[in-house]
Amino acid sequence: CSTENPANKAAASPSQPSKPPGTREPVLVELFTSEGCGNCPAADRQLAFLETQQPVAGADIITLGYHVDYFNDRVWKDPYSSAEYTRRQNSYTARLGAQSLYTPQMIVDGKVQFIGSDSRKANEAITSAAAPDKPDVAVKVNGKVAEVSITGLGTHAVGTAVLAVAEDGLVSDVKAGNNKGKKLPHISVVRKLTPFGKVPEKATEFTGTVELPSDPSWKAENVKYVVFVQEDQSGRMIAAGRVNIQK
Repeated sequence: CSTENPANKAAASPSQPSKPPGTREPVLVELFTSEGCGNCPAADRQLAFLETQQPVAGADIITLGYHVDYFNDRVWKDPYSSAEYTRRQNSYTARLGAQSLYTPQMIVDGKVQFIGSDSRKANEAITSAAAPDKPDVAVKVNGKVAEVSITGLGTHAVGTAVLAVAEDGLVSDVKAGNNKGKKLPHISVVRKLTPFGKVPEKATEFTGTVELPSDPSWKAENVKYVVFVQEDQSGRMIAAGRVNIQK
């Protein structure tokens, strides 16, 4: 939904290192989307496909969907949108050299961006991102607190550990705008981002604790939590993992 052509940056596919059969390395896939964007439903379906079908060999695809707010003045207000997610997208635009903000924009491991409905680009980028061994992210949940331990950190710049709260199973009946009359299902809708620690440049491991937020407006059975560490300057993902909670 941009008037300018985005700069696509596809990663080359390096040769796969030897790994035990069945090994899946975590790859974080972020989608910037909006219910006010006519091109976004296809990308939303692509995000759901990646999360539920896990179609890329060797990758544990972890998805997050950010609903931006700059379409809200065009008749339809996206109920899941936030200016915070628009700012996050702006940061990626500057880092990755896109010509302008656009939706739907998919970003893999903070390094590669492309139009979110492009399944070929998604497959290439995820395959490449899953090739190297990733740090191990272990999370122990005590009540409402997550104790996070990350080991095996490789070479990296200063980063920030972040907890993302996301919700599945959301559906909107859009009454106006580009998607008027459509019933739009959503998966991995980001509800809250909570930074909870700094990772120094030479650190090979990280430990930290963070409270697991809840909200009466969220359906508890559909809420999930993701931990990631992202380099402050480049935006590259250093580590990512799921928080497994007994429900």
